[in-house]
Amino acid sequence: MPIDHDFYRERWEAAGVQYNLSYGMFDGDKLVGFIINAIDNRPGYLTAYNSGTGVIPKYRGQRIVKSIYDYAIPELLKNGITKCQLEVITENEKAIKSYEGIGFKKCKHYKCFKGEITLNLQSDFDLKKVSYNDMNWEVLPNQNLYSWDNQKESLAKANFEYYQVGVEGKIQSYFIMNSETGYIAQLEVFKDSPLQWLSLFSAIQSINKDVRINNIDDSLTSKINTVTSAGLKNTVNQYEMELYLK
Repeated sequence: MPIDHDFYRERWEAAGVQYNLSYGMFDGDKLVGFIINAIDNRPGYLTAYNSGTGVIPKYRGQRIVKSIYDYAIPELLKNGITKCQLEVITENEKAIKSYEGIGFKKCKHYKCFKGEITLNLQSDFDLKKVSYNDMNWEVLPNQNLYSWDNQKESLAKANFEYYQVGVEGKIQSYFIMNSETGYIAQLEVFKDSPLQWLSLFSAIQSINKDVRINNIDDSLTSKINTVTSAGLKNTVNQYEMELYLK
């Protein structure tokens, strides 16, 4: 888990965190647990996305997260919020049971990847850097399958570069990336073919061969198979969970 303060400041700013609708539990003057909420309409629901939860180890097992939500939900409702959402590592059974006890239900299953691209790459592609506003978001594939931090609303406030990949003058794919860190927020081909995937990963490798991709929806089997064959390793899996408040 990153410990750099700037990482969280930038991530929470992009996510849309509202500290006035984030909550903590105190033992005297000591903060012992917290929930950091981002607030936005996505899609059709004013949603409180849990962008970070923490409980001091000494206080774990005391149902602190449930107590915070018990306090927070009426406040969120007063502010027009109709849905809560979060992500949790699939192996964290205690946290999952805790969230289920609050009323959250699993709705998506994500896989995360990291590593060095090791494909036999090609050079017959055109790479064009564009801007956020050049992206035709309404027609880009699988926008409903991205997690909160990788959705267009968060990307608009984050530090990413946007690339289109073409072959023989025709755009075949795109990716959105922080070239310094190698983090890829989105990558898609417009036709699910091995050649288009190869061109896409060749283009990515030309920017940075050491990459990280969080939260690929597990229903996207072709993408997952391609990412794996490109040499990336599945590092962790997560559930997205949601709770409708009304």
